[in-house]
Amino acid sequence: MSDIDKIKKLRQSTGAGFKDCNSALKEANDNLEKAAEILRIKGIAKASKKMSRDAKEGVIVVSGNSSKTSIIEVNCETDFVAKNDDFINFVKELSDINNNCSSDLLKLNKSKMSNDKTVEENLVALVAKIGEKITIGKSKTIENQNSKNYIYQHSVIRDNVSKLGVVVSLETSEENEKVKSFGKQLSMHIAASNPIALNSDEIQKDILKKEQDLIAEELKNSGKPEEITKKISLGKLNKFKEENSLMTQNWVMEPQKKVKDVLTEINIPNLKIKEFSRIKIGE
Repeated sequence: MSDIDKIKKLRQSTGAGFKDCNSALKEANDNLEKAAEILRIKGIAKASKKMSRDAKEGVIVVSGNSSKTSIIEVNCETDFVAKNDDFINFVKELSDINNNCSSDLLKLNKSKMSNDKTVEENLVALVAKIGEKITIGKSKTIENQNSKNYIYQHSVIRDNVSKLGVVVSLETSEENEKVKSFGKQLSMHIAASNPIALNSDEIQKDILKKEQDLIAEELKNSGKPEEITKKISLGKLNKFKEENSLMTQNWVMEPQKKVKDVLTEINIPNLKIKEFSRIKIGE
């Protein structure tokens, strides 16, 4: 086998660049297996150096079906890489595996991909090849009994790869056009309105504490009596809860109505919003 053929074979098996392959073959005295091991070790070293950098770009990928749906965020450093074919192919396969793993990150990292290497190994190789930090971010799998999932993706890059993704689960014994239309519109509403909980009593305490502190800071130098500021503070906090809870948000399609009003108007017995997930790059 000629030197060029060896370099081509090594590039094919490792995804490394021409110069790196040539250098590894010289170091390994033309032994392909040893050269591949050298590249793997160098790839890990390169990847480790890059992991200290910021990765604020990336994609959201949605996989599964209407019964079980998963959404996953994969971050990189630049929007250019977010559209790279190698990156897109990796995240699409990763998303399918994530759905099988029900968003268990430990299980996901140890899972084998189509090339018989683990997700962890492929991630290191991709970082070394592309030259940017790549990380797996937020992920969520939604699967509920007697429920159907609806999705919406915004700023789609390709197929099920986008910049923003929403999955919402509706519990219903019926499956008709009215339910489908509501499911689609609701997922779009969530994308636009960014609720942080289904109901106000489900908003995390640390989020409410942070909001209370911001309100207190805002009113600190108002000059109003303490009793008045307490009432204003309570009113502002209640407004925050209402505006950030899905059920009490103004319906994007008809802002004079709340989401809970639209749900009532549909008039389908036992139709419930079970849960949702919204992930957007950069948030």
